[in-house]
Amino acid sequence: MFRDAASIKGVTAVDLYYEYPTYNINIDQEQQRLIDHDVIIFQFPLYWYSTPSILKEWQDLVLEYGFAYGQDGTALHGKTFLCAISAGGKAEAYQTDGYNHFTIRELLQPLEQTATLTGMTYLPPFCLFGSRTAQEEHRIPEHRERWRELLSLLASGDFDIERAKPMDKLNHYWPSEQAVQSDEGTS
Repeated sequence: MFRDAASIKGVTAVDLYYEYPTYNINIDQEQQRLIDHDVIIFQFPLYWYSTPSILKEWQDLVLEYGFAYGQDGTALHGKTFLCAISAGGKAEAYQTDGYNHFTIRELLQPLEQTATLTGMTYLPPFCLFGSRTAQEEHRIPEHRERWRELLSLLASGDFDIERAKPMDKLNHYWPSEQAVQSDEGTS
């Protein structure tokens, strides 16, 4: 998905592990990247119901008082924020009555609140469930195609944010039931 993102015109893809192998994050550079973009996407594998450690470190350092929130912290106001995640468990595991006891959107509420606090519009996540078996089940090509479509729509300004906001997952943005099922790891 990272390479797909990097191939879309108007999309800047940043690999934090590559840029900051020792976690010495350049705060000024990262804040300028945020200023320069209208849509902010965190793409990550869901680890222990949260972001990987470098992304948490990035948030702690870059989204500082006076920049991202607080009296003068308005740099992110009006931007759009979403998460693109992969999760090892199947979609049914991420339900209130499922194995993980919470929906994926509920598990991402700290990031949703971060978007709210910083004045960004939060969009539901774009998810690949059952990522451990997605390749054998031939779900990767369809998921990648939807990912590229989503990024292209966001980059061109043709994405209907208001339509998407109440959805549980952005995978439901497309009317094709087949696309929804392929991304969720259901048969």
